[in-house]
Amino acid sequence: MNDLNNKAGKKATRTLTFSFNDNLVKSKRSQITLFVIIAIIIVAAVIGIFVFRDKLFTIGGSSEFQEVYTYFDSCVESVTLDGIQIAGSQGGYIEIPEFEPGSEYAPFSNQLEFLGQPVPYWYYISGNGVAKEQIPSKKEIEKQLREYIEKNIATCDFSALRNKGYEINVSAPKADVSISKNVVGVNVNMPLSVSKNEKSEIKSRHDVSVFSKLGKFYDLANEIYNKEKEESFLENYSVDALYNYAPVTDIEISCAPKFWNAEDVANDLKSGLSANIGAIKLNGEYYSLSKKENNYFVLPIETDESASFVYDTRWPSRVEIWPAENNLLIAQPVGLEEGLGILGFCYIPYHFVYDVYYPVLVQIYDDNEIFQFPVAVIIDKSNPRKSLETTDSAIDEIGICNYPTTSIDVYTFDSQLQPVEADIEFQCFSDLCNIGSTVVEGTDAHIQETFPSCINGKITAKAEGYVSQDYIISTNAPGVANILIDKLYDLDVEVVAGGLDVKDRKGQALINFQGERYSTSLFYPEQTSIKLAEGFYNVSVQVFSESSLTIPASTSSNCVQVPKPGIFGFFGSISEQCFSVDIPSQNLGSALSAGGKSSEFILETNLKNSNNMKISVPNLPSVTSLDQLQANYQLIDYQNIALEFT
Repeated sequence: MNDLNNKAGKKATRTLTFSFNDNLVKSKRSQITLFVIIAIIIVAAVIGIFVFRDKLFTIGGSSEFQEVYTYFDSCVESVTLDGIQIAGSQGGYIEIPEFEPGSEYAPFSNQLEFLGQPVPYWYYISGNGVAKEQIPSKKEIEKQLREYIEKNIATCDFSALRNKGYEINVSAPKADVSISKNVVGVNVNMPLSVSKNEKSEIKSRHDVSVFSKLGKFYDLANEIYNKEKEESFLENYSVDALYNYAPVTDIEISCAPKFWNAEDVANDLKSGLSANIGAIKLNGEYYSLSKKENNYFVLPIETDESASFVYDTRWPSRVEIWPAENNLLIAQPVGLEEGLGILGFCYIPYHFVYDVYYPVLVQIYDDNEIFQFPVAVIIDKSNPRKSLETTDSAIDEIGICNYPTTSIDVYTFDSQLQPVEADIEFQCFSDLCNIGSTVVEGTDAHIQETFPSCINGKITAKAEGYVSQDYIISTNAPGVANILIDKLYDLDVEVVAGGLDVKDRKGQALINFQGERYSTSLFYPEQTSIKLAEGFYNVSVQVFSESSLTIPASTSSNCVQVPKPGIFGFFGSISEQCFSVDIPSQNLGSALSAGGKSSEFILETNLKNSNNMKISVPNLPSVTSLDQLQANYQLIDYQNIALEFT
């Protein structure tokens, strides 16, 4: 019985144990089922929100509030168009790069002032001579336009709609901009809450497509710029204009010197450049050519838009000409020197070298929009720049000027030890650094700056109305530079030859003052004043008067040794060949009639206490033959001139 009871108890225990495990399994299954159901609900909710988001969160807006949404979209479009207009007129920039000043060498800065508006250069030369680019990428334009829209949406004025009973509330906007060829796509994410008559709605996303050729114009601008970068077409047109509008290299038959006023030459060249650059066209239908020759100005860039190239002579430019003295270009005749009488005639060869730096503004436009950007055009020593080696404007320039280490005090004063404010430059090898300017404080004109470390560097002090002065200094240790600069004095000039004013005898005089630190020239009577400083000068004067002398035509024979033809020439045998040179007759319109030379030390007291300088020169024998003309050029060396200050 006990055994039976024990067995029954064991069975009961097993049954209880079995029942417990079954409930546990069911409990786990229930939990899993619950998690699956919850997951399905979450997924369904997410899908539902996504599918029915337009109904749950209003985007398009109901027709009842469409008036508000339409106004806001038009305001977004207007703000976008304003930003596009700014970007197009400023070379793609809404926020222009930080201003970088130019220099005497490169007068551009990094912005061209056009109608009172700064337009960043896409290519320019920095103040210390480094070529740079600052071209905005399309993504950068999109970024700046997006920021402009976000900032200026606040100008949207809902007051007229609020007066109609609408309650309107806006939040901070977030914009996205995409620039394509003819459309600028704008997406503004901004909850716009509108309510009226107990009805309300929130529109969060606002999509606006703005018709604009910003993308198309930008792409065309890049095509033009890349062609200029690769081919230097603006420089090539400029060199052609240089040879047409200015004296560069030539030979003229004459026995009298030829003169040009450098300022007049520069102005004529600028006018010629303006006309020639303005004639450049793209290959399109926005113009008609009056002459077949004008195809020369058509660039092989296809477009259905209008484009122009502009240079205004009033824009910052630099024209420098060598050799030139006191604003004069002088070409002296050849054939009058001793030993050259065999020529039987005289001629004037000349070769002038030009540096020309000027800006060109490229404009792409239609009736509604414009995109413009300037570039610097560089003619270096009469040659176009070969390639555009540039530095990104955001990258620091490499050069000694960027690493000043040594404190130097610079003082500038005149011969009376009075302070004179002056611009200070420092040159170390080929690097030229703009240091700043001395400023008068008390009894001194002074500047303290850190200079690059350099052995035997050169400080140059420049002041208006004074002779530029160089000062050699080693800047590997702190030091002081005391620089004396001489004042220039203006004097009216009178040139008298044989007791008669040169202009009264219908003559012209070339006067040269050659000094150790300062030299100048004068072409009288076209120029009647001169600037001089105290110092030692070699003075020379040549006076030219009208002449009726005619050098007759002649023939000269010249012989040269040449190798004999055939096998004999191979072994060095030579023969003489002669040829004749026909020299045409030459009428001399003017000839050297007076002149002389002297060495003078001119005191500052003479300059300071005088307003006029009279230069007296002796006459030369009348020119009746080429031999006498040549003799006169030799006699000048033995005739003295006199200077009188009054």
